[in-house]
Amino acid sequence: MKQRNKLVRMSKVLSLAFGVFLQIYWYKIRRKPKEEWDKLWGQIGARYRNTLFELEGLLIKVGQFLSTRGDLLPKAFISQIEDLTDKVPPSDWSEIEKILQHENFLSIEKTAIASASIGEVYKGVLKDGTAVAVKVKRPYIDSIIQTDFKVLSIIIWFADNFVPIPKGFINFKVLFQELKQVIERELDYTKELETILFFRERFKDMDIVKIPLVYPELSTPNVLVMEWVEGIRFTDIKALEQVAVSREELAQRLMKVFLPQWLEPGTFHADPHPGNVLVSKDGKIILLDFGMIGEISKKDAAHFQGLIESFLSKNYSKAVDCLAQLGFLLPEADSRTIEKLLAELVSFEPEQLKQMDIMAFKKEMNDMIQALPIQVPTRFVFLGRSFVTIEGIIRNLAPEAELLVLGKPVFMEWLNKQGNNKWSLIWKWIQSQPAFKLIYSVTEFLNAPQRLEDLKELEQRRQFHFMIFENNKKHLFQLIVLGIIGVLAGIYTSHSLILNISVGGTAIALAGYYFYTLKQKKWMKYMHQKRKQ
Repeated sequence: MKQRNKLVRMSKVLSLAFGVFLQIYWYKIRRKPKEEWDKLWGQIGARYRNTLFELEGLLIKVGQFLSTRGDLLPKAFISQIEDLTDKVPPSDWSEIEKILQHENFLSIEKTAIASASIGEVYKGVLKDGTAVAVKVKRPYIDSIIQTDFKVLSIIIWFADNFVPIPKGFINFKVLFQELKQVIERELDYTKELETILFFRERFKDMDIVKIPLVYPELSTPNVLVMEWVEGIRFTDIKALEQVAVSREELAQRLMKVFLPQWLEPGTFHADPHPGNVLVSKDGKIILLDFGMIGEISKKDAAHFQGLIESFLSKNYSKAVDCLAQLGFLLPEADSRTIEKLLAELVSFEPEQLKQMDIMAFKKEMNDMIQALPIQVPTRFVFLGRSFVTIEGIIRNLAPEAELLVLGKPVFMEWLNKQGNNKWSLIWKWIQSQPAFKLIYSVTEFLNAPQRLEDLKELEQRRQFHFMIFENNKKHLFQLIVLGIIGVLAGIYTSHSLILNISVGGTAIALAGYYFYTLKQKKWMKYMHQKRKQ
């Protein structure tokens, strides 16, 4: 692992972060045009990518998470990191050998089969001749990850308090805590062993799934011994021709495996990239690497189920309500606009999609979503990553098929297994019909004038106060910059008066900036609650 020295790692990451912060402030003060901002974000993405490959460790994981946040981060930045992989050079065999207990194995190959930022996989043979996969944690990785977390906590504190990102845009603290919890779990292989046993029990009655056996007696917090499983990558189009079932059937099998994980409360596989999800020649879905998992609450699971039911019954007003309950819609979102957009998206026929440039269409939709008051809540970062990855695999398997057409029978089969009454789906369909909507529309129409007036007044107040806070922060930041320049000038000229005045002025400006940041946060929280009323 590169750059084990803590001070070197910290200095490189912090210099990158604070350099980026200063550039963002400078562009904001100078009111640079959009083209300049796009160019800047591209440069920031390239710089982060280079630092990532130099230092490895936690930065690779962070980069992978950021690459899924196209709803929040600029396209120019995402384009630089969207193809990141977790493949890094393997450790020296001499260091790996110290961790392994050779007496348990007949032989172990010295060349890693797979090498990632936290662990490496080697092929071994037990004394009884059984082939196994031996997952070994990288030497020194615990210390490196802890160093990276300390640096990241400093950066996030600074970004949360000083970087000019619209409040409510992203919850850095929640994202950091969730990331830390997932990575710390991934560092303990006994946790992954327990997860594998859980998933084997969960899918024991589903004959289309294959999850490797584990050997608890041979495993430790640093070593995980599993059954060796041969499989075909879903990206290997030529090899997929040898599989006994069609690509459409494989796509549906993937849905059958992952749909329950996304809709039922509990644990889901959070890292199903093509190296972790394979297929056997007889068409079984092979799941590997359960180090990264996520959790779904009962409340969120119920809303996700309602969201899919709403799409299938074409009840888009209910779909918008589910999105709002889940937190995907920002307070300023207009439900009518979102409802129409959803109706237009789902109304595309498969024949129309075949005639389109799919990549251009997807880019256009991403641009549209970024322009709307929509964001992925922080607690769904890992769920979104899981969904987007599987969606990509399915589209690669069956590019001409429509996802809703493939998914509907899978969802209905899952619904029947849950014992849910089909009448609930029929009732949702009735609610979506024009006659039923008429009553709701009349009531809403009568209340609309007063509601619009209240919203207009509320929005004016919000904008007025927000601009006051922003202007004060802007002026104070300029004073901070001047104060720092004054401090440097005082040190350079050895003029104590200039130095003392600059230090005092900088301290006062920093205190004022922090004060207005707290006031702005409190105000935005208050306005968010007012909008919900």
